[in-house]
Amino acid sequence: MEIWALIMFVVLFLFLLIGFPVAFTLGAVAFAFGGLFLGLDFFNLLPLRVWGIMTNFTLLAVPLFVFMGVILEKSGIAEELLETMGRLFGRVRGGLAISVVAVGALLAATTGVVGASVVTMAVIALPAMLKHGYAPTLASGTIAASGTLGQIIPPSIILILLGDVIGVPVGQLFIAAAVPGMMLVFAYMAYIGFIAWRHPELAPAIKTHIDDKHLGLQVIKSLLPPLALVLAVLGSIFFGIASPTESAAVGALGAMILAAIHKKLTLSNLQDALQQTTRLTSMVFLILIGATAFGLVFVGMGGDKLIFDIFNTLPGGKWTFLIVSMLLIFILGFFLDFIEICFIVVPIIAPVAIHMGLDPLWFALLIALNLQTSFLTPPFGFSLFYLKASAPSLELNTIYRGIVPFIAIQVVVLALLISFPDIALWLPSLME
Repeated sequence: MEIWALIMFVVLFLFLLIGFPVAFTLGAVAFAFGGLFLGLDFFNLLPLRVWGIMTNFTLLAVPLFVFMGVILEKSGIAEELLETMGRLFGRVRGGLAISVVAVGALLAATTGVVGASVVTMAVIALPAMLKHGYAPTLASGTIAASGTLGQIIPPSIILILLGDVIGVPVGQLFIAAAVPGMMLVFAYMAYIGFIAWRHPELAPAIKTHIDDKHLGLQVIKSLLPPLALVLAVLGSIFFGIASPTESAAVGALGAMILAAIHKKLTLSNLQDALQQTTRLTSMVFLILIGATAFGLVFVGMGGDKLIFDIFNTLPGGKWTFLIVSMLLIFILGFFLDFIEICFIVVPIIAPVAIHMGLDPLWFALLIALNLQTSFLTPPFGFSLFYLKASAPSLELNTIYRGIVPFIAIQVVVLALLISFPDIALWLPSLME
């Protein structure tokens, strides 16, 4: 029966690659194999699992953070940030690209919506970068990679889901992710700076003389509101004032206040934000319910024991398991969405990691950083699709070549976190 559990896993991936809807495929495969090998009475346990999901207080943060991100997307903060940062850094080599990374980090810490970040920067920053002589590969790679920072810089939806799946406190996971997120930001900037120094023609400075007495005031005006929101959300978690779900409510309220200040809190924008939030949240929870049914059958057929036995017989113990699991997630990221990997693969390998003595907080962070690459790796990198849709003049080949160095940077940062776990764990230890 354990072998049939693995066959069920293979059948699921085949259906997903063909293009069937994820949530319904998970449920259909689970009921087919579960009914055949375990009997329909086995599914009497399923309603209790679904009830546990729908009453999970931590998961309530998902719609709140999604709403916060959508409202901020409509507030016009991104456009203002890009314009201000472009004027601030544009006079140095690679300055426009560095400003895109800085804005991407700020958007990640406020909106966390990858699609919105990539589209906004592609529409506003890409024409300016190409106009001033930036190499299309560098420009497209910078925008695509900066847009994915929302996956690792808190508050991130994937961190909430991973925290729930693996069983680690979401607040600690948020704080732990802050350091690797900033490492990625500075690594991106360092790479752009090196390219601009080594090949000035690929990232030239803007040859205009800007002497704006009000630039400093404009920088403060653009940066202060999103930074205040970030401090309100993450600071309340770090200092133990609020739980992640409560801080998400604070973030949603703060986003509405910022939108009102920018005169964008209209009835139309509010209705659109609520509809987008409902659609995205419904999709996430439908997949989670389908994954719960699949996981229930997989464990019932003994698949978890088979996976543990396979990893337990590998030479090298937990380090071999860690390398193999990270490599598996990285490869699956070429073909599957991060939510699918989170709900299908992670529940299978996480118990093995905990049994082998790996820190679950550290392991969750490694998975989150690894899943970020799934937005950049072809052929199904969503960040690449968003960029291509926003800039039809760019060739896919150009975009693919542009993102390769940034994927390499992510892999290097992941390797550093594997080699030196304290990089990620020292900040959460201060919370205690």
